Amino acid sequence: MAQKVILVDDLDLSEGDDVARREFPLLNRTFAIDLSDANHQRLNDALAFLDRVMENSREVKQASRSKKAADTSPRLRGYTLTDVREWAREQGVEVPARGKVSDEVVERFIAAHPDAAATDAGATDAGATDPETESAAEATPDA
Repeated sequence: MAQKVILVDDLDLSEGDDVARREFPLLNRTFAIDLSDANHQRLNDALAFLDRVMENSREVKQASRSKKAADTSPRLRGYTLTDVREWAREQGVEVPARGKVSDEVVERFIAAHPDAAATDAGATDAGATDPETESAAEATPDA
């Protein structure tokens, strides 16, 4: 038993011998639609128009959140940058009210406050610290 397939134009729902599956590329993808010859010509005209538009256009990219730069300044243990700023002002050193404090100022603060020196987990000092002095420094908060 023979079967007859009747294709229907997907745009205007018309039937006809000229309706066929038409593939077309758009935005790096391929689409398919059943169209009559007349609607296929309309599609080709629209795609040609879009090609001209795309040639004269530029892509708008979404704004992205900026990533903060990694803080490369020495880390402080038990002190904040506010403490560093206050100390620097007492020493007559100009520091910004907000933002980054220079590495030099932080290093001078650490030199004046040895307990502020951050310890790297993998690094050890050449001279071992006295455990009693270390625990006493941890027990008496200086801020």
